[in-house]
Amino acid sequence: MYADKTLKCKDCGQDFVFTAGEQEFYAERGFQNEPQRCKACRDAKKNAGKPQREFFTTTCARCGKEARVPFQPTSDRPVYCSDCYAALKQE
Repeated sequence: MYADKTLKCKDCGQDFVFTAGEQEFYAERGFQNEPQRCKACRDAKKNAGKPQREFFTTTCARCGKEARVPFQPTSDRPVYCSDCYAALKQE
């Protein structure tokens, strides 16, 4: 019923494909307008107002490896790398 369409991004001018699956998704949701931006430009526009997330580097309290966390570590609580944290959750 649907066929892939090639559209032109209104921001960067590049051609992008509006796939049959995407068209079906739009129809199911009742969207009447085709997308005007490519995926990269849509993502850039969506994230434009968000502040860049800051990560902090620390040492894992369990294995001693370097761990990057999205919060400022304090000395009163242990911080774990993602592997050790997942292992602790399963225990």
